[in-house]
Amino acid sequence: MLPGRIGGMHLANENPLGLSWHDSAWIPLLSPSNIMDYFSEKSNPFFDRTCNNEVVKMQRLSMDQLQNMTGLEYILLHVQDPILYVIRKQQRHSPNHVIPLADYYIIAGIVYQAPDLASVLNSRLLSAVHHLQCSFEETMMYSKYHPSKGYWWDFKTNKTVGASPFNTSQPAIKETSNTPKEEPSTLFQRQRVDMLLAELVRQFPLPVTPATSSQTNGVTVKTENTNDKDKALENNGVNNITIKQEPVDTISSDMTNGSMQGHVEIKTEIKQENMKPPPEKKPRNL
Repeated sequence: MLPGRIGGMHLANENPLGLSWHDSAWIPLLSPSNIMDYFSEKSNPFFDRTCNNEVVKMQRLSMDQLQNMTGLEYILLHVQDPILYVIRKQQRHSPNHVIPLADYYIIAGIVYQAPDLASVLNSRLLSAVHHLQCSFEETMMYSKYHPSKGYWWDFKTNKTVGASPFNTSQPAIKETSNTPKEEPSTLFQRQRVDMLLAELVRQFPLPVTPATSSQTNGVTVKTENTNDKDKALENNGVNNITIKQEPVDTISSDMTNGSMQGHVEIKTEIKQENMKPPPEKKPRNL
């Protein structure tokens, strides 16, 4: 169903300025000789069937007979072949007296109704009043009043522009800060960093230091055994064992039977170091 017509009847409540009509079968064949036949199609909502053009067409008369008739008629007003055609709807009272009613322009085969002067002025005035009202609403956001100071303008507290309740067509624009924003890392960067960290951990593993602790009669003994991981030096056959004991006295804050119990911690470290024998001394030749 084409716009503007339901069951062959015009839509009375719809504004004709918002309608358009076209017939795809006619568009490649349009010319000044058949443009009036294209406009007088039954599916065209802008064509009135009671006009004199329809009467002349049904009686198979020439279109020149329209000047001798009175009533509603359509004429081809302007031609800019092959893209633009202007058709005028007018009321004829005599061969020399006509009253224009509406103009229709056809661009690339699509028919529109040209707006009249009152519609153009009304649209422009409404647009101007709307923008003026939005300007006043936005200006009122920066106006401040205090009984002791009076009125003044404050442009620093409002961080948004265009946040008035009437300005719903555009979103509020926030002021940009001067501080640079950090860009999030990509998936490739994260995977690359994880691969480099895993490679470093594999080349330089962390030393493993097993620790054993035992507690007897309030005395804790910790023993740490550190072995050199270099297997090339272990085959030299000379080992030196160093035993280091560090007594640490700690006083517990718990009170038991009005007396303080001392806690002595002895830390023992056993280190095995690979030692090389001193070099042999060679006698000097005099």
